[in-house]
Amino acid sequence: MAEHFFLSAYWLGTNFHWGALLFIMMPGQIERMDPDHRAESLGLITGLSAIVALVAPLFFGAMSDRCASKWGRRRPYMAVGIVVNVIGLLLMAAAFSSTKPIEASFPDSLFRNPGFMAYFAAYLVVQLGNNITSAAYMGVIPDLVPANQRGVASGWMALMSQLGTLFGAVGAGLLFGDLSPLAQFAVVSASLIIFGIITMAGTREVPLAEQPPKIHWGSYLRSLWIDPKVYPDYAWVWITRALVMLGFYAVLPFLNYYLVDIIGVNRDRVGTDAGILIALILIAASISGVIGGAMSDRIGRKQVVYISNAGIAVVALFFIAARDLNQAYLVGTIFGLFYGAYGAVDYALGTDVLPNKEDAGKDMAVWHVAMTLPQSIASPVAGALIAAYGATEFMYKGEKVVQYTHAGYSAVFVLCSVCFGLGAYLLRNVRGVR
Repeated sequence: MAEHFFLSAYWLGTNFHWGALLFIMMPGQIERMDPDHRAESLGLITGLSAIVALVAPLFFGAMSDRCASKWGRRRPYMAVGIVVNVIGLLLMAAAFSSTKPIEASFPDSLFRNPGFMAYFAAYLVVQLGNNITSAAYMGVIPDLVPANQRGVASGWMALMSQLGTLFGAVGAGLLFGDLSPLAQFAVVSASLIIFGIITMAGTREVPLAEQPPKIHWGSYLRSLWIDPKVYPDYAWVWITRALVMLGFYAVLPFLNYYLVDIIGVNRDRVGTDAGILIALILIAASISGVIGGAMSDRIGRKQVVYISNAGIAVVALFFIAARDLNQAYLVGTIFGLFYGAYGAVDYALGTDVLPNKEDAGKDMAVWHVAMTLPQSIASPVAGALIAAYGATEFMYKGEKVVQYTHAGYSAVFVLCSVCFGLGAYLLRNVRGVR
């Protein structure tokens, strides 16, 4: 148990980081900077920045495979990535503190505003640093965990990820309102540093015996194409994960706005209510995640994914019908139960179908693209879809605010449902995994 805790501790730190940043801090900060186009702006900044998350792991995963440091293959890159990530967070704090509200049409509201561009550039640094660390870290379980324990390891990863997001979202929602931007970003930075140190200190990597040959980047880039005819199971797992992530990231960035526009949460306490909703989702996910990971070692990965993804496809539609906060809480809790079971199996399923265990860093980085590529597509599309159905303007405490329509959010939840349903259905094409 102690080994699994040390191995997974960084997931808690990095998900605290993303829980606070994506659920609470960025939605509120972008609304402050661009109140008239908050959905489009949030979707665009999260989508464009995901391109960094798409590209960086492909390079740094391979570089960590060939690292002959006495500290091991993965830990040196993890340390460098954490430092870059923290620098980016502090730059975001400085940019936000100096940016005034934007008064321009979208997308001029973004790209002709120096303050917003500085905020966006700093967020790209955050993405770069986090993905340097993650690219190396993704290779740790294939390196160190036997195949018959990967379901348990994946369950621990899901648990720590969900707890990190829980503490990040709830902590930011309840406490960050009284903190300065610099203090908020400092707390997030501390989570990365503390839990990164726990994992790096507790992970027993064996250094490579000799320096591997240098990477020939042309050959390496060609090797990123993993032929689906040769490795069909890997290809289908990649496709199904991409569909699930497409649905997830169509909804994730906009939950805060959904609570205000559809559920009618008071704007002054949306951080608290959003934190409670995320808490319920993740507590439920943490319970089902540990159980689902262990069960997948016994009954098979696919059975768990079929049930969880089909359940999410149905439950996502109930967000459309929710009309008050208690209903949203109930739907969120059921959503979390299904999503936790999927999250517990997701990583184990990926490691089960790797084409080459010796290139785990590179192959897991390609598999990780199934999460980052959909993010770069889903967030801008969902933001534009919400805005496409129109909005109403009114005054709130002397300031003009924009409220998006129920139809826009309904379209996004339908998109989410379809993606999860397809993710469950197409997994039937994977033949080499139970």
